[in-house]
Amino acid sequence: MKALQRNWIYIPLFGIGLLFFTPFFIMAVGSLLELRTPMGNPFAWVLKEKLSLGNFTYIFTNAKYAQWIMNSLIITIIPVFSTMFFSAVLGYIFARKQFPFREFIFWMMMGVVMIPGQLLIIPRYIMFSELGWINTYLPLIVPEIWGIMGVFFVRQFMMTLPKDLEEAAHIDGANDFTVFFRIYLPLAKPVIATVGTFAFISNWNDLLTPLIFTTSEEMFPVTVGLASLLTKEGHFGVEMAGSVLSFIPTFLIFLFFQKYFVKGIALSGMK
Repeated sequence: MKALQRNWIYIPLFGIGLLFFTPFFIMAVGSLLELRTPMGNPFAWVLKEKLSLGNFTYIFTNAKYAQWIMNSLIITIIPVFSTMFFSAVLGYIFARKQFPFREFIFWMMMGVVMIPGQLLIIPRYIMFSELGWINTYLPLIVPEIWGIMGVFFVRQFMMTLPKDLEEAAHIDGANDFTVFFRIYLPLAKPVIATVGTFAFISNWNDLLTPLIFTTSEEMFPVTVGLASLLTKEGHFGVEMAGSVLSFIPTFLIFLFFQKYFVKGIALSGMK
């Protein structure tokens, strides 16, 4: 009886999981259909419509997709690694080092998170235009060199580590650089991987920022490139194929770092 009662919980969970899976199913199946306009029950498309890779072939042959992918990799990979590094360094400093106005500076930085990024688009455009950065990689990379939320996650995690580790290392003659690179950095791998995952997903999926600061098709990342292609085509199958191509990298990154991601979120919330 108790086992039956425990199993009942899986029924609503299965229903919720199915609900969340439905949009991904429509996207995946729609990408394989030659449908210009979606019609009928999406779950019946597999039985009624012919599946093919024509939409993907169309994107690769009628768009500068390779260039868009390269642009996305450049504006994503560089900020990911820089964010991971600076978050680790600043998180360690704010968690373990004592200096004047430490808490004030940290919470002032956190206050910046409360400002919507859309409010900074016009000031940034004016500044980047004066610097001659429009339609280059710089306005997409420089503001993302480090992330405030990444510093917060690493700081919260490092504050949970016992001070005995640092004190013992200093007794053995280790300096601050050795303590950071040999003790704190290895222990902080889960939360740093979490920060990197967040940074990758955020930068890869960003549409608004490159849409504002890039003006030529050769500089488009994959999000803007596919959006421009889909605007010209208005084809449902092509739209879904583009969505699949844009979704795959973020899904693989999350799948690969899943264990670090879950562990990092859990540990960074401990205090």
